[in-house]
Amino acid sequence: MLLRDALKTATKGIEVNRSRSALTILGIVIGIAAIILIASTGGVAEEAIVGELGGLGAETIVVRPGKEPTGITSFVDVLFADSLKQRELDALRNRNNVPQAVSAEPEVFFSGSVSYRSEIFKPTVLGFSAEYMMDFLGLELADGVIFTEEDVRSKSQVVLLGSRVVEELFEEDEDPIGKSVTIKDIKFKVIGTFVPKGQVVFFNVDELVLLPYTVAQTYLTGDKHFTQIILTADSPESVSRAVFNAEATLRELHDIENPEDDDFYIQTQQGLVEQVSSIINVFTLFLAMVVAISLIVGGIGIMNIMLVSVSERTKEIGLRKAVGATNKDIRLQFLLEAAFLTGAGGVIGIFVGTLLAYGTTIGASQALDLDLVFSFPWFASFLGLASSFLVGIIFGLYPAIQASKKSPIEALRYE
Repeated sequence: MLLRDALKTATKGIEVNRSRSALTILGIVIGIAAIILIASTGGVAEEAIVGELGGLGAETIVVRPGKEPTGITSFVDVLFADSLKQRELDALRNRNNVPQAVSAEPEVFFSGSVSYRSEIFKPTVLGFSAEYMMDFLGLELADGVIFTEEDVRSKSQVVLLGSRVVEELFEEDEDPIGKSVTIKDIKFKVIGTFVPKGQVVFFNVDELVLLPYTVAQTYLTGDKHFTQIILTADSPESVSRAVFNAEATLRELHDIENPEDDDFYIQTQQGLVEQVSSIINVFTLFLAMVVAISLIVGGIGIMNIMLVSVSERTKEIGLRKAVGATNKDIRLQFLLEAAFLTGAGGVIGIFVGTLLAYGTTIGASQALDLDLVFSFPWFASFLGLASSFLVGIIFGLYPAIQASKKSPIEALRYE
């Protein structure tokens, strides 16, 4: 029997039961569509995060307290680590210790609400250097002035507000400059506001409250350690050398001889990009594996329907054998039918998944105010299509063998 004839026969077998065939491939469609959706949105998220991180500058080096987190528990431990204080900052700022670093700026993070009169809002509260933060994140003043190094030294109770914070706390025509907002029952004078910018890396700068880091330590956190220290190397090429010198400086300061005993860890933008990419890829792969279960369920459905089809078409099988069809011909026919069904489900699933992924990308762009670019997952599409055909062959094999075993005489007698 020619392959062309087998294809024609298999196609006719599917066309006879169109409704049942459509329902049979539904599980395959859902599985492939989900895989395409996960792969595409994962790729979009990775490109967006990596793009944002890359935009912070290849010269950026982040020094954080505690051991590098490897899980949720260790990440929580880092939040309470106190190995970075003023003496560590002074040592890193010393050009004799880290000659490649042109600046070292501390950051103090505080989780709390800000209020004005009866209005309350929970922003991102950061103690930092205003000038460095504006340059670091590309912020612009909408009104007012920034606080100075003198304000940092004198611990002036002043703040800069993001546009969303202003909208939430003040009336539409009310000027926030000169007003006092409350954080942790302490009054802070508003001296400036930022132009709307939206999401940058891991937080929305429109929801930012920025104040001197010395003020955050004194009035908000009540301790003397920093959340992190950000170094800036004089060039991307000198980053690795700056990291080496920073590590050596802190180890000497903390009397650490074995690097495994480090009570700090350092991340560069390149290292962070690679780490984020790795996490997203692993997460995407895990979700795809979970979704792949639906392909197995769909395959079982294919097997079930094919077994029913074999039973219903017993007389047809007997007639074909009586006119010369071999067991091989019968097996090929039913295998092709199963492969056609799952292959069609794969094609439809790719189309549906692409539409969902595109819609999700557009929706996320508008909701998060990000410039997300849709990415079609070519590899996932190829893998999904190949998997759908493979599922059809694997789960269609048993029904095909059962069909080929039928005796032509008994089959012709079947009613």
